[in-house]
Amino acid sequence: MAFSRDEIAARAAQEISAGSIVNLGIGLPTLVAGHVPEGSDVWFHSENGLLGMGPFPYEGEEDPQLINAGKQTVTVVPGGSTFDSASSFSMIRGGHVDIAILGAMQVSQTGDLANWSIPGGRTMGIGGAMDLSSGAKRTLVLMTHTSKKGDPKLLDRCTFPLTAQGVVSRVFTDLAVLDTSPDGFRLVECAPGVSLDDVRAATAGTVHAD
Repeated sequence: MAFSRDEIAARAAQEISAGSIVNLGIGLPTLVAGHVPEGSDVWFHSENGLLGMGPFPYEGEEDPQLINAGKQTVTVVPGGSTFDSASSFSMIRGGHVDIAILGAMQVSQTGDLANWSIPGGRTMGIGGAMDLSSGAKRTLVLMTHTSKKGDPKLLDRCTFPLTAQGVVSRVFTDLAVLDTSPDGFRLVECAPGVSLDDVRAATAGTVHAD
């Protein structure tokens, strides 16, 4: 039994310390905001110019002028603020974001990140991922363990164009939570009903269980 999308997000939310500034990437990472306890004083940042991003609004309460980087409507917590893109990227490049939580197409066992282009596929542009993965103090990745075709997305070396090298510290998938290291992935925990052998079979890299 693998982790659901919400369970992946909830597990990643446990990594966030009170008072942190956290950027949430497009897709699966956006679910993390809904799993942080009230009163934890976590400030979610969106690269399009929002600090203090809250969970998705209830149906009928959407404000089309309040959106995240993926153009989804969001809420703003009390004390939140909006600003231009230049200010937003000054925060990122200046090292003021504690954690970047991103999606990925591939992650290598040494922490390389590939999340913007599939060779031969449609290229949308690298966006802010390069700045976020390099500028944040810590980069976490949320992703499925394999592609829709069943190909491993956790590899010894990425085969897709890189976003950044050696930046990912921890990966959360539907099968497991793993840390990167110079000599391979290190298993933190498996999803319920998933074994170490299952994780190794779905990973094209070394998986250590300490």
